[in-house]
Amino acid sequence: MVQLGLVVAQYDKHGQVIEAMEASAREAASDHDATIVATREVPGSYDTPLAADRLARREDVDAVAVLGAIVTGDTDHDQVIADAAAQGLTRVSLDRDTPVTMGVIGPGMSQDEATARTDKGGDAVDSAVSLATELRQ
Repeated sequence: MVQLGLVVAQYDKHGQVIEAMEASAREAASDHDATIVATREVPGSYDTPLAADRLARREDVDAVAVLGAIVTGDTDHDQVIADAAAQGLTRVSLDRDTPVTMGVIGPGMSQDEATARTDKGGDAVDSAVSLATELRQ
């Protein structure tokens, strides 16, 4: 059985996207008979690498799934946040030799597009379980 850490970025200025993503992630974990042993909530996607690193250090965590939504705004700030999160999460995965999957949707996404992609929470867990299982062999 795969044991997961889950990082959930809480910034969602328009509603229920993050809640739906987390529900999708938890359902996927259940479907895989995986256990989410720890969940860390952080303010936004930019903050996810540190929380992912803390979870990846734990002996009881085989992989970390990270969830967040980056909705476009009036500036290019969403691009900066997405790039920083992606680079940080990649670094955590390589430095800790632990799968860290990025279920962060966006950038450049409208609220309607974000709402349509809440299943990506489950996809992040699917990938985490698959990669953790493959790397055990």
